Amino acid sequence: MCGIVAAVAGGNIVPALIEGLKKLEYRGYDSAGLALLSPALTRLRSVGRVAELATQAEGMVAQCGIAHTRWATHGVPSERNAHPHVSTGLAVVHNGIIENYAEIKQELGAAGYIFSSDTDTEVIAHLLCETLKSVPDLFEAVRHVSARLVGAYAIAVLQEGDERVVVTRYGAPLLLGLGTDGNYAASDASALLQVTRRMIYLEEGDVAELRCDGIRIVGADGTAVERPVHESSLSADAVELGEYRHYMQKEIFEQPQALAATLEMIGGAHELSPNLFGVSAPELLADVQSVLIIACGTSYHAGLVARYWIEQIAGLPCTVEVASEYRYRVSVPHPQQLVVAISQSGETADTLASIRHAKSLGMGRTLAICNVPESAIVRECALRFLTRAGPEIGVASTKAFTTQLATLFLLAATLAKQAGRLTAEREAEYLTALRHLPVAVQKVLTLEPEIAAWAGLFADKRHALFLGRGPHYPIALEGALKLKEISYIHAEAYPAGELKHGPLALVDKDMPVISVAPNDSLLEKLKSNLKEVAARGGELYVFADADSAVEAEPGVHVLRLPEHYGALSPVLHVVPLQLLAYHAALVKGTDVDKPRNLAKSVTVE
Repeated sequence: MCGIVAAVAGGNIVPALIEGLKKLEYRGYDSAGLALLSPALTRLRSVGRVAELATQAEGMVAQCGIAHTRWATHGVPSERNAHPHVSTGLAVVHNGIIENYAEIKQELGAAGYIFSSDTDTEVIAHLLCETLKSVPDLFEAVRHVSARLVGAYAIAVLQEGDERVVVTRYGAPLLLGLGTDGNYAASDASALLQVTRRMIYLEEGDVAELRCDGIRIVGADGTAVERPVHESSLSADAVELGEYRHYMQKEIFEQPQALAATLEMIGGAHELSPNLFGVSAPELLADVQSVLIIACGTSYHAGLVARYWIEQIAGLPCTVEVASEYRYRVSVPHPQQLVVAISQSGETADTLASIRHAKSLGMGRTLAICNVPESAIVRECALRFLTRAGPEIGVASTKAFTTQLATLFLLAATLAKQAGRLTAEREAEYLTALRHLPVAVQKVLTLEPEIAAWAGLFADKRHALFLGRGPHYPIALEGALKLKEISYIHAEAYPAGELKHGPLALVDKDMPVISVAPNDSLLEKLKSNLKEVAARGGELYVFADADSAVEAEPGVHVLRLPEHYGALSPVLHVVPLQLLAYHAALVKGTDVDKPRNLAKSVTVE
């Protein structure tokens, strides 16, 4: 969702701004713009792709500038609503939502300011302009204005005649990049890898000044602070498309590597250690009595799978909550409950707010499972496990999901060991299975040609039904989500046993039914459910294990995975569903990596 890039350097920064915006396209956006001091304040804006903005900016030269990709919240996608917004020599870009903008807008309107957009961001530009009348320094004016704002924001500002950029953040991510010939700011590291790998992650309420020759940071209380410099482990190549047609395809095929990196710490281990989750983990996990998982979207589906593992393996009650619902209902706090926040970006607004809500209720045993080391959710939690999936550019999450699953299985086994429920033999089995997981996923990826052929059979359908049982029901949910996200085929998922309670009424020859059929204790029950579909003329597409006794017949297509994988089977079975969605989208010709109306990182409620 929305992206910021800012730069002050000794050379021309326009190419760096444009390239930074391109690297942020994965976050989702509908318009783009930039403001430059060249030397007068110049603003360019466009609706659509960054490439259109790049065409407008050809030949422009500047040493100070800010740039933005917008995902519409206040006001429709249009050039008038695109950032930057200006006010008498000032230009502002903003991520997030200003909740008290209407009150400020009324105040500024009474003072004679004219608004030319429908956005909440424009009030920031005019409020800064008004504040500069009494606080003539831009840095101090930004500090004063940020104190007035209620909501979540990351802001970058420049002023005509002032060769610096001032930035601030609260509730939305923003980091600084320290270059050899200048200094930079961006919403995430991928935008700055082209110019530097030395990053500073700003804290809540920080205000920072970027100059060509240095930076200055003050904390929320106005005192000067020094934030640690991190050397990013990402490489520029990690966010390049390479040989693949789309980032989603690339990231599906990166899953063996991502799983191997995530599980590297147990590569040579003979036993599980709670220290995998942080130095305080032995103490915080020792007497956990239940688990609460908080997440959104795909991460929520990972939590639903984990509930089966945690209750079966560790013997602990487990609740999974949609983060956007959890903090708005009355819940019963439990001080000995482990609260697990799952997020790919670590900046998901609803999940972050829910963790803070849980802590306010006295639940301090918090664990972040996340892909971004310095993200807000990681900093907020007492314990952490980094999934090490690498950058995920495609909006539809793939490798982040499977690495989350591997981590959650590791957590379930660790909790079981802490509770004295894990035998040495079973512990060894789990470690062996986890270490073999990258190889098992690699074998599943060899099925891509057959899956692509299946996608061609039903890509012209308008609806699809996904079925699963037990821990594979959440995998069916994830398969349906992937299909609807990128192909725009309406898809629903149900526990297979629920067919007779409503969904069977929808089944006919135009409603393809996709089923996950592992060879587990529920297979015979599932086969009965599949017979019910076939009897109503439904077309079945069944992903079965190598040893599942599910046979192909007219109207029943069966594709067998190379091996059965026991408790970790959900990790394998989601991979063909990802490929199915990807190839269905290819047939339909949709924008796979940037599906309409969606954002990668949802940093507002």
